[in-house]
Amino acid sequence: MTHAPSGLSKATWTDADFPAMGWHDCRIHAFSVGEYEDDTMPPARLLLDLDYVVRWVDPEPPEKHFTFWIAPATLVFEQAWNITGELGPIHETLEIEDLHRLAPPGRGPEPAWHIEGQNFDLRLRARGFRQYLRRPPQHVAQQTLTAAQRGGISFAEQAFA
Repeated sequence: MTHAPSGLSKATWTDADFPAMGWHDCRIHAFSVGEYEDDTMPPARLLLDLDYVVRWVDPEPPEKHFTFWIAPATLVFEQAWNITGELGPIHETLEIEDLHRLAPPGRGPEPAWHIEGQNFDLRLRARGFRQYLRRPPQHVAQQTLTAAQRGGISFAEQAFA
């Protein structure tokens, strides 16, 4: 067990784990489209710096509100292409409502991915993803971490364990 109190079994996840994962209410702090140094690969990688909700904790009476186990994470879509999307009002936070894996449209084996959120919508093609939980989950009362709790903005691709 990587982090027994939160129930987390590992700190690095891939698209093979997709059915067991969920991104509802995960806040995105930053995103980047990075390039490979090797010209033989597709030119882009989509990286998201987010607060990953590891587990929602039911309130124990007399409490009435959920608490959360949350870890700062880097979600990386490798060999991403055909990235499209919309951003709504940027005065509000970006929270994921759901991440969908769709059947490959047209040619090629790469699935389509749809990151549906509040104030934004992203679509892309990529073989898969890796998600790195950069720090152990923290038990907090809100669905996001402070800058100090998460170690600031980061696209580090290394898990805590």
